[in-house]
Amino acid sequence: MSRGFASDNNAGVHPEILEAINTANKGHMKGYGDDPITTDAIQLFKKEFGSDTEVFFVFNGTGANVLGLSTVTNSFNSIICADTAHIQVDECGAPEKFTGCKLLPCPSEKGKITPKEIRKHLHGFDFEHHSQPKVISISQVTELGTVYTVEEIKAISELAHEFGMFLHMDGARIANAATALDLPFKTFTKDAGVDLLSFGGTKNGMLMGEAVLFFNPELTANTKYIRKQSMQLFSKMRFVSAQFLAYFENELWKKNAQHANKMAKLLEQKVLKTGKIKLTQKTEANGVFAILPKEVIPKLQEKYFFYIWDQSTSEVRWMTSFDTTEEDINGFVNLINKLL
Repeated sequence: MSRGFASDNNAGVHPEILEAINTANKGHMKGYGDDPITTDAIQLFKKEFGSDTEVFFVFNGTGANVLGLSTVTNSFNSIICADTAHIQVDECGAPEKFTGCKLLPCPSEKGKITPKEIRKHLHGFDFEHHSQPKVISISQVTELGTVYTVEEIKAISELAHEFGMFLHMDGARIANAATALDLPFKTFTKDAGVDLLSFGGTKNGMLMGEAVLFFNPELTANTKYIRKQSMQLFSKMRFVSAQFLAYFENELWKKNAQHANKMAKLLEQKVLKTGKIKLTQKTEANGVFAILPKEVIPKLQEKYFFYIWDQSTSEVRWMTSFDTTEEDINGFVNLINKLL
């Protein structure tokens, strides 16, 4: 399949990640995380986020979100999120099925939700006829490629804690956000009031595997049981953990994310020069959202596959990744110019 701009999930695996998996594939080790590689990977997360951080490795992003949300909710609770959130739009109802909670979507502005919109759902507390709001969930990077600032996250976390709620962050592209903000992970997560975090790596060069982080150990008394029940306990966990060792070594996560973000900015600059393409979002991470003539889209997709974001407006989404090259972008933009 030719290279395209559909998703950073379509990219390959970084060679250093593959090498780490191969290195871990020596001899026998205890399963289910009771191995030295997993111990070392957990210590890396504790070094990054603090010694009181509890770490649980899972297979994928949906599993990470479900495990985290299931840990801190009961089935009579509700979860407030953006109307564009991955847990609302792209997880086939998994959070609702496995938590039993009601999702309460908020209108979002450029993918972000604000305390003003969240407050509209903050009622019915202690009223047995209403689901009880328990979690606010935000995505960092958002589904529209935008990035929450530290101040925006703090405002939401303060609101959540005012009402005795938790703040969850879906960090499937958290490395791209850290690079865009030029901040350590901890600064815009734990230090900003986030209570639990889905920490992604698959979209940034890993083969598979995510981590669920809890910044209050008291929350995790039952998490290991929930992980097993939700089919996210990997027996040969060393092969997930080994990837995170390579991911953090020499800041591979940052190199990959910086490159992906850089390629998105380059794509943004080049398509703007055509004079016939309108960008719908500011390119802050590794996603470019644009509107172009409807008749051009299928011809472009024949050579460079990507997704249509909104059929009604001919809005498309172009994602770059750690292995996107300038040649990819030049070829793509040259074809756009030719078709236009």
